[in-house]
Amino acid sequence: MSDRIALILLACALALVVAVIVGTGAGYLARRDYATYPTALARAAVAFAATLNLAATLTTALVALGH
Repeated sequence: MSDRIALILLACALALVVAVIVGTGAGYLARRDYATYPTALARAAVAFAATLNLAATLTTALVALGH
């Protein structure tokens, strides 16, 4: 495996871990705000998806600036 592929995989894993942490935090805060479990899970899912979307958008922008 080349260094470039290893770096890309590491960056993807890091983005996924950050998204999981953000989603977990959003779900926890929703429950602390007395939201029901389905509502808290929905908020966690939205935060998770938004974090991954932001990571993909930033990656696209950085690739476009590099060329």
